[in-house]
Order: sequence, then C-alpha cells, then structure tokens
Amino acid sequence: MQLKDKVAFITGSASGIGKEIAQLFAQEGAKVVIADLNKQAADATAAELEERGAQALGVGVDVTSEEQVDAAVEEAAKAFGGIDILISNAGIQIVHPVEEFSFADWKKMLAIHLDGAFLTTKACLKHMYAQGRGGSVIYMGSVHSKEASLLKAPYVTAKHGLIGLAKTVAKEGAKHGVRANVICPGFVRTPLVEKQIPEQAKTLGITEEQVIKNVMLKETVDGEFTTTDDVARVALLFAAFPTNALTGQSLVVSHGWFMQ
Repeated sequence: MQLKDKVAFITGSASGIGKEIAQLFAQEGAKVVIADLNKQAADATAAELEERGAQALGVGVDVTSEEQVDAAVEEAAKAFGGIDILISNAGIQIVHPVEEFSFADWKKMLAIHLDGAFLTTKACLKHMYAQGRGGSVIYMGSVHSKEASLLKAPYVTAKHGLIGLAKTVAKEGAKHGVRANVICPGFVRTPLVEKQIPEQAKTLGITEEQVIKNVMLKETVDGEFTTTDDVARVALLFAAFPTNALTGQSLVVSHGWFMQ
C-alpha cells in the first residue's frame, strides 16, 4: 500500500474526481477525509468507504470560509492524528463571454478556486510543518491552467493562478519536506462538465454533439474524455512520490489535448 496510514484531506470529494481520488487513496491505505459543501453527501461517501474497510470521515465545509476551513481541518487532524496530504479539488464552472460576466460571478469563481486553495493550504500546512513528517499538497488545475477557452475567463484565470501558488508552496515547504503539485485534466465527464454542454451549445449556437466533438474533444488524440480514474492515478503518483524531484511541477492529463 503506497499511502498506508497517511491522512488525506480531499475537498469536493463527495462526488466526481474528488470521490474517485478518495476511493483510490483508501485502497492504498490512506485515512480519508471527505470534505464537501454538502455534509450529507460527504457523510454518505465516508460511509461507503468505511463499508469497504477504510477509515474515513465526512466533514462539511465551504472552502471560501476561513472559519469553516480551519474548523474542518482541525476536526480531521484530531480524528486521525494529523494531515499528510491535501487535495484541493473543490470547484464550480460558470460560462459567459467576458463582457457579459457579472462581477459577482467573477468573484464567486475566484473565491472557490483560488481562495479555497489558499485557505485549505494554509490550514493544512500548519499541521504538516508541525508533524515533521513532510506532506503533499495537490491542486486540481486544468488544461486551462496552461491554455484558454472561450467563455471561461475567471476559470482560466483561477486555474493559471494555482500553478503560481503551487510553485510558491513548493519552495516554502521544501525545508519541511512538503511537496506541491498541480494536476491539469482535460474534460472529465462529471456533472460540472455535463452542465457546460448545453450552456455552450446555446451560447455558441451549435448542437450539444458539436460542443463535445468540436469544442471539448477536438484537440485530443483519440476523441476520448479524460476519466476520473486517469486523474486519480496521477494524484496517487504525486502523493506517494518519495522525493522532492517532482515538487512544483504540473502534469497535464488530457488524452493529448495539450502537450508540453
């Protein structure tokens, strides 16, 4: 088991990519904290993992609230004896052209993606540093951490920002044995992406099938969506990597959509 007895705090993990990562980490021996805005769903996912023999805890948290983040991390650390891994995965999507984007929606997007990453990092680093056993901070970026698409100004801005945050955390955390990385998935067919398909079809004046084929998957090598399993395996790679060799790096997981 690559993560035996490690404690993983995973935001947005009651469903989608976060849940897939939680399931894989539990299989690899981690004690998993299911942190989600939906407390009921977080508890349900934790119960599923416990039924399979894992140690899991559900916590409700709004990642834009410093008070809630601090309380959730403290609860997790108390329950499991510390924090070894942070997966900052909580996110939403709102699509509009820049000239139609409300300032309120802009601020909401940046708050969830960037403020949430900062607040959870700050809270978890305190434990990682104090424990003296190192740690791994992993941000859920996107191909949009490297590239832009129409209609997604705040999302692209936030995902680019995560790379800068990861690089800083990698440098500051090095003396404590804490690594930082960004996973940059292509389109993963989660509820967040499903919601975008009709929205983009309406805005762009094309069919939903054209959105999938000519917008979302056009640049892939095989016309395939990235899967939650694809992303979870990269998260495991970063979380279990034994040295600082990969710290500060980002990895694109996109079936060839973006190559570097």
